[in-house]
Amino acid sequence: MAVITAAAWRENLDAGDISSEALVGASLARIRDLDGNYGAILARDEVRSLALARQADARLRAGERGPVLGLPVVLKDNLHWQGLPLTCGSRILGDYRAPYDATVVARLLAAGAVPVAKAAMDEFAMGSSGEFSAFGPTRNPWDPTRVPGGSSSGSAVAVAAGYAPLALGSDTGGSVRLPAAFCNVTALKPTYGGLSRHGLTAMASSLDQVGPLARSAEDLALAFQVMAGRDPLDSTSIDLPDLARLASLQPATLRGLRIGLPAEYFGEGLEPGVRACLEAAIRSFTDQGAEVQEVRLPHTHYAIDTYYLVCTSEVSSNLSRFDGVRYGSRVAADTLPALIAQTRDAGLGDEVKRRILLGTFCLSKGSYDAFYLKALKARTLITRDFQAAFAEVDVLLTPVSPGVAFPLGDRTQDPLAMYLADAFTVPTSLAGLPCLAMPAGLSTGLPVGIQLVGPICSDVRLLEIAHAFQSLTSHHLALPPEPPRSSHGL
Repeated sequence: MAVITAAAWRENLDAGDISSEALVGASLARIRDLDGNYGAILARDEVRSLALARQADARLRAGERGPVLGLPVVLKDNLHWQGLPLTCGSRILGDYRAPYDATVVARLLAAGAVPVAKAAMDEFAMGSSGEFSAFGPTRNPWDPTRVPGGSSSGSAVAVAAGYAPLALGSDTGGSVRLPAAFCNVTALKPTYGGLSRHGLTAMASSLDQVGPLARSAEDLALAFQVMAGRDPLDSTSIDLPDLARLASLQPATLRGLRIGLPAEYFGEGLEPGVRACLEAAIRSFTDQGAEVQEVRLPHTHYAIDTYYLVCTSEVSSNLSRFDGVRYGSRVAADTLPALIAQTRDAGLGDEVKRRILLGTFCLSKGSYDAFYLKALKARTLITRDFQAAFAEVDVLLTPVSPGVAFPLGDRTQDPLAMYLADAFTVPTSLAGLPCLAMPAGLSTGLPVGIQLVGPICSDVRLLEIAHAFQSLTSHHLALPPEPPRSSHGL
C-alpha cells in the first residue's frame, strides 16, 4: 500500500483531486478485505459513513476548508458514537448502543470528519497487548503472531494497516503510546484535561485521556486542533495554550533545545535493538544543535505499584455500574444480589475481575490507609520528580517500551510481566503530563518507539518537536508487509 497521511489527503481533498466519498469507500473496502488478518474492527455502519462523506463533499464543493473535513477516522470502542454499538471490548454491555456522541466525536463530526468504524480494544481498556477483548485478540500488522499493544490495539492497527489516516484511542497508563510504538505510528497523550472525557467510558477517571493516533505529528495536529478546548460537560477539561499554532504546524527549532534523558529509563532491561534506535534518535537531535543531559527521576521505581493501586481503586468504583440492572446483558436470577453477581461473573473477563478485586481490596476498611492513601502520596512524589527535571530541561526523551512487540500469548498468564510493559509510560500518566510516542526505527524487523515528555500544557510544543524529528527522518513512513486479502471479509 502507499503511505497514507492525513496531511496528503487533506491537500488532495482541497484540490478536488479526490472525493471524501471515494476516500471513505476505499477505507471501508480495505477494512472488509484485510481485517480478517488482524481483528482490529468491531463495528461499522457503511451507509451512514458514506452519507457523511457525501455531506463533506458538498461542503468542499461549496468552498469550505477545514483540518479534517472529509477525512476518515476510526474510533476506539469505548467512545460514544450515537447509534453505534458500544462494547468496550466486553460482553457485559450486550447489544447496548451509544445514545449520544462523545464530545471529541461530536467536534470531529462538526468539522466534517467521517467515522468509518469502531476499533477493537482490551476489555474496558484494561490491557497492554490487545489480547484481553471478549471478541478475540488483535494482531500486529508487522507480524500477526505478535501483539499490537494495548489497550488501543485496534486504533493503532487501523492507522498502521491503512484503514484510515486518523484514529482515536484512550490512554490511562500508556494505551495509545504502547500500541503506537509496536505498530510504527505516532500518538499523543495530552495533558490531563486537554481533551474532553465526556462520552469516554470511564476506567480510572484521574488518569484517563482521549488520545489521537496517526502516521505523523503533522497529522495529529489536524485532529487535535479540532477536538481540544474546554467542555462544559467535563469539569476537568482545560483550554490549552498555543493551539492556533496547529493551524500550520511548523517544525520546532532544535538548536538549543534541552533534552533530558532519565537515568532510570536507560538502565538494564532495554533490548539492544531498542537502545540502538534510541541512540540514533538522540544523534538526530544533537546533530541539529539540541543539548542532551542526564536527569534523575528517583521515585520511578514506585510508579508501577502506585499506578496499579490508584488505577484499580478507581476501576472498582467506575465499573460498579455494570451490574445487569440498567443496561447491557443480564443473567436471570432469583434475587437482586444473585442477578448482579452472576451477570458480572458471566460478562466480565479475568483481567477486569482481577483489577476490580484488587481495587476493592485497596479501598476496603483496614486497607485504604495502607494502600490507596499511600499510593496517592507516592503519586505526589513522582509528580515532583518531573517538576524538578523540567527546571533543568525543556523536554524528556525516553523509550516507550523496554522491547519490541512480544508474541501473542507470551504474557497472558503472567500479569506482572504484562504490567511491566508499561513501566516507561505510567509515571507520566500519574503526573498528568503530555507525552508523544513516535517511530524511531526497526529492531529485528519490528518497530521501536520513542517518547517525548513535556511539562503540563506543552502539547503544541511536543507536536512541533516531533514534527522537526520526523522532518529529519523517515521512520514514520515505514509500512508493514501487505497481508493476504481476507477470504470472508467482514
